[in-house]
Amino acid sequence: MPVSTELDELIAACRRYEPAAQRKLYARYAALMLGIARRYTRSQDEAEDILQDAFIKVFTRLTEFRGEGSFEGWMRRIVVNTALNHWQSGQHRRQQMLLDDVPEPFAPDADAFDRLGVAEVLALMEQLPDGCRMVLNLYAVDGYTHGEIAEMLGIQESTSKAQLSKARKQLHLLHQRQTSYYRL
Repeated sequence: MPVSTELDELIAACRRYEPAAQRKLYARYAALMLGIARRYTRSQDEAEDILQDAFIKVFTRLTEFRGEGSFEGWMRRIVVNTALNHWQSGQHRRQQMLLDDVPEPFAPDADAFDRLGVAEVLALMEQLPDGCRMVLNLYAVDGYTHGEIAEMLGIQESTSKAQLSKARKQLHLLHQRQTSYYRL
């Protein structure tokens, strides 16, 4: 059976609130969606909470999925929005984005990042201030525009651009510190 037909049948069963279908859909996408949630958090536990909340939204909003785009993309947007809502409603507030004080390092060496693996880049990103990390994820990883990011986070478009610039510079600084440390 083709994947799209199998997925369509699975979605139809989930729309009927069949527990077995919901478990199967969860098993199929949980690891991928957890990885997305994890990029927006500081801990695995927090990412798992976001994942659970996101799947509840997926199951209760399946009627909103019209099949016009990919199901995975639709789910991804729910996970990202759930992570952002979690961040905005918790101890982190949008004002924090304006308070991220990132020192201005020298011009970044683009080739240095080309040599890093995904795990190394993600570990560096995890060290970024929340505002910088959120914007970097939304822009560079998830492909949102600064206008979309501004709307999602309730900030000015110029703030989104500034946070992205700060994130890139901070990543470079963190990478410099890490490589200096390893050389000792």
